[in-house]
Amino acid sequence: MLRTIATIITVAAATLAFPLKAEVIAITGGQVHTLGEAGVLEDATVLIRDGRIEAVGQDVSIPNDARRIDAEGRPVTPGIIDAHGQIGLVEVSAVSGSNDGAVSGRAFTAAFDVADAINPASALIPINRVEGITRAVVAPGHGGGGSLIAGQGAIIDLGNGYDTLTRQGAAMYASLGETGAQLSGGSRAAAMLHLREALQDAQDYQDNRADYERRERREYALGRLDLDALGPVLEGEMPLIINAHRASDIRAALRLATDFDLQLVIRGGAEAWKVAEELAAVDVPVLIDPLQNLPGNFESLGSTLENAARLHEDGVRFAFATGDSHNARNITQAAGNAVAHGLPHEAAMAAIMSVPADIWSIEDRVGRLESGLEADLVIWDGDPLDVTSYPDHVFIRGAEMPMETRHTRLRDRYLEVHDLTLPLAYPR
Repeated sequence: MLRTIATIITVAAATLAFPLKAEVIAITGGQVHTLGEAGVLEDATVLIRDGRIEAVGQDVSIPNDARRIDAEGRPVTPGIIDAHGQIGLVEVSAVSGSNDGAVSGRAFTAAFDVADAINPASALIPINRVEGITRAVVAPGHGGGGSLIAGQGAIIDLGNGYDTLTRQGAAMYASLGETGAQLSGGSRAAAMLHLREALQDAQDYQDNRADYERRERREYALGRLDLDALGPVLEGEMPLIINAHRASDIRAALRLATDFDLQLVIRGGAEAWKVAEELAAVDVPVLIDPLQNLPGNFESLGSTLENAARLHEDGVRFAFATGDSHNARNITQAAGNAVAHGLPHEAAMAAIMSVPADIWSIEDRVGRLESGLEADLVIWDGDPLDVTSYPDHVFIRGAEMPMETRHTRLRDRYLEVHDLTLPLAYPR
C-alpha cells in the first residue's frame, strides 16, 4: 500500500510541474476560427510568444527560433469555456468526502467561496482538458439541502499546475423555481420573499454599516460575512446567477434584477425561448444545456432542442453549459446537436468559446484568437462540433498540454498483456 501511495505522489508531482516557459510557437497552415472580427482564416498562422498570442493571419512573419506545428488545414480554435459546472469541486458525486459543492443547513451562504475548495489535481481536469476545454466556471450547488443563496463561483484554467485560478468571486448563485421553493418551505413565492429580504438587508447594511457595528441597527436575516459578500452584487460589480427554468420564474428574476439594478444571468432556462424578447430587451444572457429536450419536471415542460436557435433568432446572448462536470467534455457534441436543430455553426462555436468569455468578463484574456490574448487554443482533427472529432493539440496560456489522462493510462496499461502467468495487476 505504501509503495502504491508513493507511486501516486511521484506521478502526481511530475504531472503537476506546469511547463510554463518562454517559448515561441508558430501554428501554421490552419483553418483558424478567430471567433473575432477576422472570422475564419484559411491557411493562416497563429504565433504564440511567452504564453500570449502575438499575431494571427495569413502573412505572419515567423521568427527563426519558433517551434513550428503544421496544422495541415485542420481547424484551429480558441479553447472551450465550460460556462457552468463543478470541475475540481466534486470528484465522486456519491462520496461526500470528495464533494465540496454545497453547504447544507443554512438558508444563506453568500460568503461561501468555492475557490478555497477547488482541487487542481482532480482527475476530471485532464479528462475534460484533452477534449478541448481550457477554462471552466466552478459554481456552488443548491442540491442536497443546499442554500437559497448558494455562494460564490470561480473561474479556473485547466492547466497542468496549481496556479489555475483565473478569477475568484466571479459570480453569486441563487435559485428560484422548484429548487428555490424546496429550499424555502415549499413555495416559489417564499423563495422570492427570502431573496428580496436578503438583498434588502444587505443594502441596509451597506448604507448603515457604522450603526451596525455599534449595534444600533435592527437584526438582519443574514450574518455579517454574508452581508459583506452581497455588497458587490448590489453594486453591479458581481453578476447574480439565478437558476430558473419556467418562463414565469425567469420573468420573476427579471423583475428582481430591475428592482435592485442587478447584473443578472439566467442559468437553466429550459423555457427561455418563451421570454426571448424580454431577455433580449434588457440584454440578460442565459446559460443553457442544448441537449435539454424532455421535461424532467413541471418547470421544464417547454424544453426543446430548438431553444438555442430560437434565442439566437431573437438576439439573446447565450452560452452552452451541460452542468455535468465529469462529462463536460461532451459539450461539443451538445453544440453540434444545436446546429442540427437550426443554430448556425459559428453561433454554436461562439456559445462555447467567445460568448462565455463575454458573459464572464474575461474577453480581454481568452475566448478569441486575437493578438494580445492568452494563448488558450485547440488544434482539431476535424470539425470541432462533429462527434467523431478530437483535439490533436491543446494549449493553455501558451503551454502545450499532455494528451494523457487516467483513462488513457488505464487503456495503455491493459491494452496488451503478455505474461498471463501472473494476475493482470502484476505484469508490466
